[in-house]
Amino acid sequence: MGKGVKVRVWGDLALFSRPEMKVERCSYDMMTPSAARGILEAVYWHPGMRWVVDRIYVRKPVQFTSIRRNEVKSKISANNVLSVMNGGDKPLFISSKEDIVQRAAILLRDVDYVIEAHFEMTEKASPCDNPGKFKDIVMRRLRRGECYHMPYFGCREFPANFELFEQENVDTAYEGEERDLGYMLYDFDYSDPEDIQPMFFRAVLTNGILDVRDCEVIR
Repeated sequence: MGKGVKVRVWGDLALFSRPEMKVERCSYDMMTPSAARGILEAVYWHPGMRWVVDRIYVRKPVQFTSIRRNEVKSKISANNVLSVMNGGDKPLFISSKEDIVQRAAILLRDVDYVIEAHFEMTEKASPCDNPGKFKDIVMRRLRRGECYHMPYFGCREFPANFELFEQENVDTAYEGEERDLGYMLYDFDYSDPEDIQPMFFRAVLTNGILDVRDCEVIR
């Protein structure tokens, strides 16, 4: 039994933030592989398996829009948390009324993708776990629209609709074109929990397809 799956995801707005933008958010031209993995994990996650994204198909032209969003300009201090844990009296809240600030964000609008991915078994799989079992669970959840939490496009305020994509071929918005999207976030390296590092790759959209199966990852 094959372990691969195709999932269509679509929504009104998306924000896949570029890490080089420190204050006001600006989205990549399309979904990143790490965002695609996050959507699949929202549908089904298990310690005995690991999602691997193979391709992302762009089904609608890239369109940007700009909005202003309410955010807070501060965060709870880790020192305050440690102090309270040791019996101190420090504030452990953020007053949105005092810290609120409006910031511009450049978003994607009217997005529609197909994620092609597979999963691999991990060392945390139990003796009763197997690829066929996981594949049946994933397919059943996709057909029923079940998820652990609502998938989202980069930020939780931008929910992603999802469904199982059962067609053989995927129509894209850029047939016959090649677009160089520059360096894009691939994922994070969690091998050292004390020092999690981002990984990047050179993203090239060929015929509307971002193929990440054999991309060169830069740390």
